[in-house]
Amino acid sequence: MDTATDIPEGVRLGNEKLILVTKPAGVKLNSLIEREQKGAYLRVKITGGGCNGLSYKMKFVSDPKRGDIMVRSSGAEVLVDTKSALYLKGTHLDYSDKMVGGGFKFSNPNAKSSCSCGESFSI
Repeated sequence: MDTATDIPEGVRLGNEKLILVTKPAGVKLNSLIEREQKGAYLRVKITGGGCNGLSYKMKFVSDPKRGDIMVRSSGAEVLVDTKSALYLKGTHLDYSDKMVGGGFKFSNPNAKSSCSCGESFSI
């Protein structure tokens, strides 16, 4: 990709109505991308499992897949597959560096319930 406006072929550009990355989360993601060197994109995916039926998965990837939705938010480029997008619409991804209760946190308006660890939810 040559410029910030280029979108890989087969990838759609989404917006922060799908997923919004807060400023603290964007700063942390960019520092992790630099440190880990596993790819410049954060893939967010919803999978079956966890104590409430669905769980969030995050990993760094170097290339988007055909059909992905790319959201640019707070300096981060987030990739979401179309199935996960159905569950994520309106979600905020935040980060806290607090010793207790810190880390990445999803605030998902679609979740009817979530577990105390915040890593799984149900619709």
